[in-house]
Amino acid sequence: MGFSSRQGFGPLPRLGWALNPRINTGLIRGGFALLAVLSDLGAISLAAAATRFLCSLDIEAGAPQSSLPLTLIVTIFFLASNMMRSEYKIVHYLAYKDCAQRIFLPWNIAFLCVFAIGFWTRTAVNFSVFQAAVFYGAGLFHVMLARMLLVKWVRWRAETGSIATRRVLLVGFEDEVTQFSTDYEPWRLGMHVSAASVLRGPAHLKEDLALASAYARILRPDDIFILVPWSHKETIDECINAFLRIPASIHLGPERVLDRFMDAQVCKIGPMVSLNLVHRPLSPAEVFVKRALDVTLAGMACLALLPFFLAVAIAIKCDSPGPVIFRQRRYGFNQEPFRIFKFRSMTTLEDGVNVKQATQNDCRVTRLGHFMRRFNIDELPQLLNVLRGEMSLVGPRPHAMAHDQLFEPFIGLYARRHNVKPGITGWAQVNGFRGAFTDEKIRQRIAYDLYYIDNWSLLFDIQILWLTVMSKKAYRNAY
Repeated sequence: MGFSSRQGFGPLPRLGWALNPRINTGLIRGGFALLAVLSDLGAISLAAAATRFLCSLDIEAGAPQSSLPLTLIVTIFFLASNMMRSEYKIVHYLAYKDCAQRIFLPWNIAFLCVFAIGFWTRTAVNFSVFQAAVFYGAGLFHVMLARMLLVKWVRWRAETGSIATRRVLLVGFEDEVTQFSTDYEPWRLGMHVSAASVLRGPAHLKEDLALASAYARILRPDDIFILVPWSHKETIDECINAFLRIPASIHLGPERVLDRFMDAQVCKIGPMVSLNLVHRPLSPAEVFVKRALDVTLAGMACLALLPFFLAVAIAIKCDSPGPVIFRQRRYGFNQEPFRIFKFRSMTTLEDGVNVKQATQNDCRVTRLGHFMRRFNIDELPQLLNVLRGEMSLVGPRPHAMAHDQLFEPFIGLYARRHNVKPGITGWAQVNGFRGAFTDEKIRQRIAYDLYYIDNWSLLFDIQILWLTVMSKKAYRNAY
């Protein structure tokens, strides 16, 4: 058995407590949680001071009322909500992802609790509605800023290998240990790899595990990762039995197939345990909320844009011969075919096995079509597809059937785009991924579509709708 130190797994951490096996990393994690609480507390205090200053600028309102009761109640409920949800774990401060959502929900809960207390007790906390509104916005800004700065600091410490809240022992075959280190760089995730125990094979397994167990008792790791292919069931069982006597968390290392499914989770239904690779994108409640948003906004838009639609229809008829509306078959939810509606912007009406995508300076695009495609006006009739239930306002853009059949065989998880309704606009489009297809661009576009599917929220939809109108990227590569 080979037994290697952290050397070869990345930059060594700075000398200090992380190298001392007797340091209680639980105390370190608790210390960080306290730091995170104090960070939020300081941000709320600054927001209260900023609120008092801003309200004092309103001369007509007179001297601002004391915001101390409001500040105390909001602080108590905000911190309690975060603690109940275990938001102050250091793992939540290793990435900016979902940082805003983690703050937004408990902040709103805190304010709802303030108003609920006032309603139930039939008393009013000593603050004005204007003060409450200012404090709401100022508090959200200050807490968000403090959280971002703390994330930045934690990421910097992790990248330099100088912060580690968990000591880790790696046990497995050499290839798997090396691959794990290369792919995941655990020292960047707040882990200190104390050592790596390399197994030589079945003939030396008992000897190797006995020595690894002895080292584990000396190093006192918080976690032990067994890095053995899942097909080696007997080796895995032997490893688990060897480390059950060690007071540490035992993890079965990631199988390479899981690299395709980053959100895989262990699912337990009664006595049955399974590995859930892909989740249903939206729950029934989320489907209802998304549909309600689609019908409301699409209906309002159709009514407001009706005169504009008539003007565009007349302009199309005057510009070139042919129908006003172009219809083409596309795959929708669950790969069910439907006909998409668009204002005709080209002289051709392709809808078959061979569909040539529009390119820059394409001679098939009409004079008016260039203008409509540049500002996405040709897509507006798809509001009717939304009202018919075939599309959503936001979702992966539907491709022509011929293109779907072309891309699906060689792009992994391409078919997952059809697990939600296609959209008039999408996360890929507002990030500039539209226009001509190339191997690299279509893969990037699919990656953005899959990110949207896995991270859907009502706020995310609203953000994309806003960017569709306001972001310059949304108008790139429109031929």
